[in-house]
Amino acid sequence: METFSARDLLACYARGVFPMADAREDGRVFLIDPERRGVIPLEAFHVPRRLARTVRAEPYEIRIDTAFHEVVLACAAAAPDRPETWINRPIEGLYLKLHDMGFAHSLECWQDGALVGGLYGVALKGAFFGESMFSRARDASKVALVHLVARLVSGGFRLLDTQFMTEHLAQFGTEEIGRADYHQRLAAALAVEAEFQRAGAGAAADGGVAVLQAISQAS
Repeated sequence: METFSARDLLACYARGVFPMADAREDGRVFLIDPERRGVIPLEAFHVPRRLARTVRAEPYEIRIDTAFHEVVLACAAAAPDRPETWINRPIEGLYLKLHDMGFAHSLECWQDGALVGGLYGVALKGAFFGESMFSRARDASKVALVHLVARLVSGGFRLLDTQFMTEHLAQFGTEEIGRADYHQRLAAALAVEAEFQRAGAGAAADGGVAVLQAISQAS
């Protein structure tokens, strides 16, 4: 992968292809274009009632891009329900470079000065490619996802790619679509300009109520 650059990875995302590895310590990287793809329609994002109460209560401080590498490392760490990870060291390095270039972002949940949850992904034109999330406190990754969707809606994004459909993501209205449908949606999203940093870097400006309102107005 020495000759595969962050710019090459961006070009892969534009073609609907994303990287994966078999294990954290396996240096090989594979480029994947699955037949079935998970996407969250931003206009139909569903916030479960209990989660909405949690978002309104604002148990976490939401920050943007203040601990990107920490988020990636937390997503790459082994967990009881995930003994192995697809984020190997070459992939980690590529995302760090994309972050330095302004394309990769983290959305973080902080509590009492500690990073307790979050997610990261890649923003390209009107598409956001969600890569991974983690949680060390109740609903932290879910709260991060809600804040992400509100940011994408406000920033004019058209596509939230989750790569695969999972039972966890299904509760939010995630759809599984075919490759041809996905590529059509991707092309439409890449034809528009969007702004991930609408609220500025650092602490997120919008509180829980405003976030839920932004999502409801999009539906």
